[in-house]
Amino acid sequence: MRLLVVSQYFWPENFRINDLVAELVRRGHQVTVLTGLPNYPDGKVFQGFRDAPTRYSHYEGAEVIRVPLMPRGQGGLRLMLNYLTFAVSASIIGLWKLSGRQFDAILAYEPSPITVGLPAAAMRAVKQAPLAFWVLDLWPETLQAIGVVRSRALLQALGKLVTFIYKRCDLILAQSKSFIPQIQKYAGTNSRVVYFPNWAESVFDMQHAVPAAEVPLKPGSFNVMFAGNIGDAQDFPAILAAAQSLKSHAHIRWLLVGDGRMARWVADEIKRRNLQDRVLMLGRHPVERMPSFFKHASALLVSLKDEPIFSMTIPGKLQSYLAAGIPVVAMLNGEGAEVVENSRSGLTCAAGDHAGLAAAVLKLSEMTDEERDTMGRNGLDVSVREFDRGTLINQLEEWMGQLKAGAISPSISRGAQ
Repeated sequence: MRLLVVSQYFWPENFRINDLVAELVRRGHQVTVLTGLPNYPDGKVFQGFRDAPTRYSHYEGAEVIRVPLMPRGQGGLRLMLNYLTFAVSASIIGLWKLSGRQFDAILAYEPSPITVGLPAAAMRAVKQAPLAFWVLDLWPETLQAIGVVRSRALLQALGKLVTFIYKRCDLILAQSKSFIPQIQKYAGTNSRVVYFPNWAESVFDMQHAVPAAEVPLKPGSFNVMFAGNIGDAQDFPAILAAAQSLKSHAHIRWLLVGDGRMARWVADEIKRRNLQDRVLMLGRHPVERMPSFFKHASALLVSLKDEPIFSMTIPGKLQSYLAAGIPVVAMLNGEGAEVVENSRSGLTCAAGDHAGLAAAVLKLSEMTDEERDTMGRNGLDVSVREFDRGTLINQLEEWMGQLKAGAISPSISRGAQ
């Protein structure tokens, strides 16, 4: 198939869409990616891209078409302009750059913002190709939950934008089962919505990974590792409160691998709380190197704030954690916590419960190696059973083929899984 992928984020930025595009090319599809200039999460266009932009025009056999945008920078206004400029640029300049090209189907990737749906809808209209829209973040609810938007009028306007985009999709992919009714609230109950979760990237080969040299060795330590975006949604105030309450337990270390808009605040808080020898910030590293960092982890931490919208979310890092075969400690509500609890792959506490997080970490540290190994194996089992990469991409490939043929099944049109 000739596939067009529309995504504001793409390689060299670290997102799961990179892995999906590479796999679709390996399966014989002709893939073109419409994206922006790489600037996530630092807010500045990557220096490597500025030095040699032509090096980033192809990825694993896929052609990459880039359009200008305003980098994220710092602050809410710059972030909104970043979203807006990509949507406008991709809709106008993107259409011009793709002039004369035909596609069998379009896939839009939406971890946030929803505005990626505007150029995707424009491509659908001009190219007369069906559109599948992969929803990994619910708007406008997420913006309200993290305090970015408080105006009721603006939230209502964003809701109308969401409806506009969803109603122009031929198939909507929901990253969690809880997302489906929420999406249908905007798209309509007759919309075609299916459950399509994340998977662990193909690079998660723990067996052959070499421990990362960036992690200082401390014999006898119990390392709680957080890997990913250091943002507002991850509730770092609660994480640092838990770390502070366990400060007297010298064997417990917290290792933060990643970067994001809250990183500077976290670094300042670590100093203010005098936690420099308990909480280590190890910076951002390519996804390909995550197994080498996970080799140092005794437990892997996943967290989201105590907001109703986040209880519907399965954080993307959870699938990678499960595939690593390491116990998970989850400060979550809802569907993500249920995955950990039902699979017995770790310990959970309520979102925002720093005392519960501290208790769970301490309990894990006091378990035997055999008990923790059993949790790790349980995580591997559920990873293979529910989040297998090959099985999920097979299903996506089938749906995209049905879209091309105009033969989406009736079961999908009812929002079945």
